[in-house]
Amino acid sequence: MPSSSAVVDHAASMSDIARDQVQHVRQHVGAAMTTTPAAAKDPAVCPTDDEALTPRRKTTRTWDYIWRSGLAGGFAGCAAKTMVAPLDRVKILFQASNPQFAKYSGSSFGVATAIKDIYHSEGGRGLYRGHSATLLRIFPYAGIKFLAYEQIRSLLIPDKHHETPLRRLLSGSLAGVTSVFFTYPLEVVRVRLAFETKRDGRSSLTSICRQIYREHPAAVEKTASGAAATTTTATSRQAGLVNFYRGFLPTLLGMLPYAGMSFLTHDTVSDLLRHPSIAERTTLPRTTSWPADKPAPLRSWAELSAGGIAGLISQTASYPLEVIRRRMQVGGAVGDGRRLKLGETARTIFRERGIRGFFVGLTIGYVKVIPMVAVSFYTYERMKLVLGI
Repeated sequence: MPSSSAVVDHAASMSDIARDQVQHVRQHVGAAMTTTPAAAKDPAVCPTDDEALTPRRKTTRTWDYIWRSGLAGGFAGCAAKTMVAPLDRVKILFQASNPQFAKYSGSSFGVATAIKDIYHSEGGRGLYRGHSATLLRIFPYAGIKFLAYEQIRSLLIPDKHHETPLRRLLSGSLAGVTSVFFTYPLEVVRVRLAFETKRDGRSSLTSICRQIYREHPAAVEKTASGAAATTTTATSRQAGLVNFYRGFLPTLLGMLPYAGMSFLTHDTVSDLLRHPSIAERTTLPRTTSWPADKPAPLRSWAELSAGGIAGLISQTASYPLEVIRRRMQVGGAVGDGRRLKLGETARTIFRERGIRGFFVGLTIGYVKVIPMVAVSFYTYERMKLVLGI
C-alpha cells in the first residue's frame, strides 16, 4: 500500500498537470476570441454601413465621433460647392427667370453664354456672387446632414437584418430635412445675392438680410371694376423672420426624394462596386492597421462614380420642386412682391411654360449636381479616413 507521502506527491503532480491543461485551454480560447469575431462578423458593404455592426453603432453615439463626422461633412460640402459655384449661379438665374438671362435658358449653349456674359460684365468674382453666403450655409448644412444620417441610420438600421432600401431612403430623407431646417435662412440670402445682377450699388450681405426682413407681402384686392389691385399691408403679421423661410415647404418636400435617393443610391452603388467579383479593381488594398470589421475603401474613380450616379438620380427626382422653391424664394424681388403659395407658384410656372417649365435648367442641374455630389461623398469618405472614424 503506498505511503502517505507518495499519495501527496502523486496528487501534487496531477494538480500541476491539470493546471497546465487549464492554462493551455485558456490560451487556445483567448487566441480564438481575438481572431474569430472579426472573421465571424459580416463586414459592412460600404463605409456608411459601419453602424450596422454593434461595436461601430456604439461608437457613433460618442461626442468624439459626432464632432469628427460633422467636421468631415462640413468640409465635404464646402469642397463640392466651391467647385460648381459658377454653374450654381447660372442655374439660379435660369430657374428664377431673371429677365437678363431668360433668353439664354432655351439655347443649346445657353450655360456657356451666360457664364461668358457674367464674366465680361462682373469679372471673375461675378461667377462666385453669393458664394460667401453659400459657404456659411453649406458647412453647417452638410455637416448636420452627414452627422444626422449617421445617427438616424444607426437607429433605423441597428443590425444587418434591418438593412433595407426603405430604411436607407428614410434615413437619408430625415437627415436632409434636419439639416435644411437649421440652415434654410442662409439659403434664402444666398439665392438673393446670386439673383442680383446690377453692376453698380450691389447689395451687401447685411443689406440683403435687412431687405428680406422688412419685406411685406402684397395682398391682391378687387377694385370696383373687378380688376385685381395689389396693395401692401405694413402691419402684416407675415413680415419679419418668416420671410427667411420663403419656399420652405417645397424645400422640405423636395428634400425627401433628393437626400433620400442620394444616400440610398450612393450606398447601393457602393455595395455593387464592392462585390467580390470586382472588388480587386474597385477597392484599395487593406493595410495591416485597417480594422477587420470595416470594408476596404473604394478607389477614387469608384467613389466618384458612386457619388455621381447618386447625384444624377436624386436631381431628377426632386428638380420640379426645386424650381418651385427658387421662384418662391425670389418672390419679394420680382413682380408685384406678392408672396405666392406652393400651388399658386406651380400654376404660374405651368401657365408660363407648361410642363417644360418645371425642368428649366435641368441640363445645367445635371452638369452641376453630378460632380458636386461625387466630390461631396468622395471628400466625406476620405475625411473620415483622415479623422480616423
